[in-house]
Amino acid sequence: MKHPGRWIAGVAAAVVLAVLLLLGLAAALWLPNEKQLATDLGERFGQATGIGLQVGRVHWSLQPSPVVVLEDLATDQPTPITVRRIVLRPRLGDLWHRRIAVASLEIDGAVLPSGSIRAFRGRWPTSPSGKLPGGPWTLAAIPLERLRLRDVTWIDRRDIALAYDADVVFDAGWRPRIADVWRPEVTPPARLHLARDGDGDRWQVLIDVGGGSWNGQAEFRDAEGAPMRLTATLAPKNVDIKALVQSFARHAPVDGRAQGETTLDAEGATFGDLLRSLHTRTRFSIAPAALTGFDLKKAISSAGISRGGTTPLDSLTGTLDTQVTEEGTAMRYSGLKARSGVLSASGNATVLNRRLSGMVAVDIVDGVVGVPLKIGGTIESPELSLTGGALTGAAVGTAVLPGVGTAIGARIGQQVEQLFGSAPRRPEVKPEAKPAPR
Repeated sequence: MKHPGRWIAGVAAAVVLAVLLLLGLAAALWLPNEKQLATDLGERFGQATGIGLQVGRVHWSLQPSPVVVLEDLATDQPTPITVRRIVLRPRLGDLWHRRIAVASLEIDGAVLPSGSIRAFRGRWPTSPSGKLPGGPWTLAAIPLERLRLRDVTWIDRRDIALAYDADVVFDAGWRPRIADVWRPEVTPPARLHLARDGDGDRWQVLIDVGGGSWNGQAEFRDAEGAPMRLTATLAPKNVDIKALVQSFARHAPVDGRAQGETTLDAEGATFGDLLRSLHTRTRFSIAPAALTGFDLKKAISSAGISRGGTTPLDSLTGTLDTQVTEEGTAMRYSGLKARSGVLSASGNATVLNRRLSGMVAVDIVDGVVGVPLKIGGTIESPELSLTGGALTGAAVGTAVLPGVGTAIGARIGQQVEQLFGSAPRRPEVKPEAKPAPR
């Protein structure tokens, strides 16, 4: 195991409360008073992280097999992390030799507010420490063999709560041998399956989502003296975009089934840094497709702000980049190309915290006239509008030549606006001075 400390911190972040309790597990077998044990575990947690922990009840037994059960846990935070039940099944033989080894860890009914989780950054221990009975303690080759999560709810910065279940079997070095993570009671299924390729740091990735698949391979690198790096190559096939985003309680601005290819890259000194640097790039094509929330033709014909409606498309292609930021995950669409009969469009857009921004040019006659439109609003309520300069040009074009003149005027107005940095202004005409009376 090259960097055990970094991986311990990673697993601790993933299961939130459990790993640190493992460090105090051995003490449980020498403490017959369960009430005192609950207090002791809470104090150990607070000493290690600087954040208090209340443990409602602890029960342990050695027969028929060693087990420690913790119930009703809550951190001392404005919005606490709570866990209904944790079940630890230690390996007694390893404990006699002062090695921390757990056959299985089960977490049931946890609620993880993202803000409360962020409070643990830099606080979590990366190696066994503290005064445990019997002298110094070490980690076994496989400190945790099986992890089982049920009804674990993540609450993001917008207070959207999503429940997950998971089953993970670990090899040495905290490498998952097999892992399954899924959204319970979601139709069609949203499920991730990882299977390790031999003893190397490569995994087969199988994702069922949106009635389609998003399969491929992932690789992890943990070279001495270098940051950890995670890469993956995946291929979305026949993924229903609307069903995909609804599986995660989101709203889709695009409807249709996607095909393409995805690359993933992340790098960091710790597991938390790895997650915070996560970047993906997906080249996609959707045919047929539909834009929900606005009508391109209406936006052009009205030469004003357009809300609501649907734009059916023969095809939609482009590239989507996602990057984790302190303000949330930024999604950047580039090279967008859409076609619907004689109408085609190209442009780019950015989504951050559900807000939209970008530009699109709609061609009335393909390759001849591009009507510039500004994208705004939110994912749930998108807006299309002409910029100030384009709106002025459209008005002039309509007066001179109705129909196509509107489009040409809007295009010229946009170019003038970009050239001068603001909408063109009409020159001020002063009235002629009247001659003074004789």
